[in-house]
Amino acid sequence: MKIFPAIDIKDKKCVRLVKGNFDNKTEYEMSPVEQARKYKDHGFKNLHIVDLDGALTGDTVNLDIIQIIVKNFDLKIEVGGGVRSIESIKKYTDAGVEKVILGSAAIKDKNFLKEACQKFPNQIALGLDAKDGYLSVSGWKENSNKLTLDFLKEVNDLGASRLIYTDINQDGMKQGPNFEETLKVAETSNCPVIISGGVSSIDDIKKAKELNNKNIEGIIVGKAIYDGDINLDELARELNA
Repeated sequence: MKIFPAIDIKDKKCVRLVKGNFDNKTEYEMSPVEQARKYKDHGFKNLHIVDLDGALTGDTVNLDIIQIIVKNFDLKIEVGGGVRSIESIKKYTDAGVEKVILGSAAIKDKNFLKEACQKFPNQIALGLDAKDGYLSVSGWKENSNKLTLDFLKEVNDLGASRLIYTDINQDGMKQGPNFEETLKVAETSNCPVIISGGVSSIDDIKKAKELNNKNIEGIIVGKAIYDGDINLDELARELNA
């Protein structure tokens, strides 16, 4: 199972939010580039980056930082955060990002998702963020009134190559992911699923592996690393366990 350590960028710093709330954020000392170096030095091969400035503005605000990370470290990187145009996707793919995550824009406009998947085959990931079974959009400020599984069935054949499923109630809470809902998503999805939100300990990584679901590709680990609940040496051992 792939492990994606996370970097959320806001004002050029590494930050973590609780339940996606910008008013409930923690800033960390290490720069995004230094954090990426740390992950690379520990043997991680995949990286999950969210441009939180981009999520607010709809622009590729931190493209320069992401370009430095791509250029200096041999990592497979997925990037999300306010990607709302073909132009933005192209900027990221031109920079060498492996997959670009489409969230709110894809949920609001399925044709955009379809066009993106056609123009960038195998490079588009769909980010579905849910609360109590319903999709949330616009930085989790709006409920879309769409049930996650119903929407997934509608877009299953549009060509996304990865699905990142985040349970908002768990995100940043360090109480463990919502494995039950993630399994439902994995059973419905035509593409591999990444578990996101709530990872609190190495035990959560082990539980994810024990699900033994062929359609669960990996898991994202964020706040638990920054807060020291998960030691990177310990997490790196799970890469080959």
